[in-house]
Amino acid sequence: MKTIFYQQQPLKLEPQVATIGFFDGVHLGHQYLIRQVVVRAHTEGMQSMVVTFDKHPRQVLHPDEHPQLLTTLDDKLLLLSKTCVDNVVVLPFNKELASMSAYDFMNKVLWEGLRVHRLIIGYDNRFGRDRNKGFDDYVRYGKDLGMEVTQSDGFAHVKGYGDDQQEVNVSSTLVRSYIEKGNLEAANDCLGHPYFLTGKVVHGVKEGRKLGFPTANLDVSSSRQLIPPSGVYAVKVRIPGSRTDFLGMMNIGVRPTFGGAQQTLEVHIMQYAGNLYGEKLHVAFLHRIRGERKFASPEELAVQLNKDKKQIEDHFSI
Repeated sequence: MKTIFYQQQPLKLEPQVATIGFFDGVHLGHQYLIRQVVVRAHTEGMQSMVVTFDKHPRQVLHPDEHPQLLTTLDDKLLLLSKTCVDNVVVLPFNKELASMSAYDFMNKVLWEGLRVHRLIIGYDNRFGRDRNKGFDDYVRYGKDLGMEVTQSDGFAHVKGYGDDQQEVNVSSTLVRSYIEKGNLEAANDCLGHPYFLTGKVVHGVKEGRKLGFPTANLDVSSSRQLIPPSGVYAVKVRIPGSRTDFLGMMNIGVRPTFGGAQQTLEVHIMQYAGNLYGEKLHVAFLHRIRGERKFASPEELAVQLNKDKKQIEDHFSI
């Protein structure tokens, strides 16, 4: 996959079959849409392209808002690299881009800049400053330019078994709602991969070490990512330079047993000992064990942590 950070000049590319969107989380619905692009490109002897943005549009249009994202840009590019798409174009979302009409965007960016000959858009996607424009308008603009515009169906994901089966339209909003409820299994099922955070290891108060559970304290403040609700989670941890992921136990919360007030993210990495300060860890959430609780003493907390660890080990057969 080739990643292109677009700077408003026409690129010397072969004709492209493309789709466009923010693709937060690169969930099953996104993957379904990208597969259609890849198959169409292969069938017609063209290259496949995903067009996305360097930041969420709301960060520019509504700077006072702080949208909680499922992926950072780097993590989104990592997930897109696991598809079979040829090119990913990252557009700088700024006020100039936001002010472009849908027609000008299709003409100047997609047609002249990126050589998009076939555009496949999501069933609910809109772009350009004139948000009242829709799919029929895009088709008409495409005909004027020589670009064929088609629309993908929504991705209906089947959940459950037997009589309990139900179809859901997978979306980033649905995934966020599952994560906000602590239902990581449902979120991961819709994502097609575990939800993960990437954070830098910083110094903490080292209370966990006194209890026999040394932890890596993660700083994820710059990522704008959605943090699951307070509680204890079974996680997989990827450490730079290691060929394998480590099973871990993560606590998210304010450490009420120690009178804490500020949220922390602390992960105890099983079967690992080493200095990780300053390292970036990739933490994938697998299962929520329990909510956060205040214990009568550190000793009582230690007893519960051993139970939590045993539950995780038994679940994953360690």
